[in-house]
Amino acid sequence: MSRPPTLNPAEAYALWAHSYPARAHNPVMRAEERAMLGLMPATLHGQAVLDVGCGSGRYMLHALRRGAARVIGVDLSPPMLERAGAELATCQADAEVDLVQGSLAALPVPDARANLTICALVVGHLENLEQSLAELRRVTRPGGTLLCSDVHPIGHALGWLRDFKSGDRHYAVRHTQHLYSQWHAACATLGLCIEQVREPMLDPADIPDGAHFDRTALEVPVALVFQLRLPA
Repeated sequence: MSRPPTLNPAEAYALWAHSYPARAHNPVMRAEERAMLGLMPATLHGQAVLDVGCGSGRYMLHALRRGAARVIGVDLSPPMLERAGAELATCQADAEVDLVQGSLAALPVPDARANLTICALVVGHLENLEQSLAELRRVTRPGGTLLCSDVHPIGHALGWLRDFKSGDRHYAVRHTQHLYSQWHAACATLGLCIEQVREPMLDPADIPDGAHFDRTALEVPVALVFQLRLPA
């Protein structure tokens, strides 16, 4: 079976946006989300939350449900932001919501804007991990929290792709693996404290009947999830 063409993130999400729901819609995302939500504060009342690479808005919705006073979503893809806007319009929450087009490489967000910054399954789309974390650090307030996740680097070693279908065609999204050692080194350089690390596994109950997939995926972690703290 031939490998699908690999697209850059802007191209990929322009094609994917129309069918991309504001929820964890595959077993890997469900495993990642369980770990991320387990690290997210149960209440966010009065806090500003920034979701970098917000996509269709799934973590913005979670933040609103937990009482965030302001939620800002940044995404590279205008079609994904349109999707997020439609989803957020249905959420009944007394909060300020902003959606901004921009890249993690140079966020269009002022310094120290958020109490909590979320970056889910995004950093692998960029080659420079330290630059990405430096931007996330810049926009987070002193003493604030970063919640970051990515596809586990073991998946890259096993040949897994970040793939999707648009119409009857199959595509992959460009991805760079970032090893735990690289996360550790970048956090040390930037003065970020690694408070917790989780490596969630797939839940067999999430696998659809008759699904064709690498059975090794049930034996290894599928995501790498970090809770990071800025010094006060």
